[in-house]
Amino acid sequence: MKALTAEQFDEKFDNGEDISMYLDLTKAVRLKDIDQLSTKTKKVNVEFPEWLLDTLDREAHKIGVSRQSVIKLWVAERLKAI
Repeated sequence: MKALTAEQFDEKFDNGEDISMYLDLTKAVRLKDIDQLSTKTKKVNVEFPEWLLDTLDREAHKIGVSRQSVIKLWVAERLKAI
C-alpha cells in the first residue's frame, strides 16, 4: 500500500473513493461507544466564536457526525491524554 499525503487522502475522500485501505482500524472507536462510557450526563452551555463553530461543522461533516459528537470526542481524547 502506497502512503498518501493528507491532501491526497482528503481528495480521495472528497471524490467518494474507497479510502478504507488507508485506515488503521485496530484502534478505532465508534462514537456511540464513547457515549456509553458514562450513562450519567449533564448539559452545559459553552459559547464559541463563529470561526470555531464553522471549523467544527466542517470536521463533523467530513466524518459524518454531529458537531456535538466531534466536541465530545475531542474533549474526551484531550482529557484522556492528561
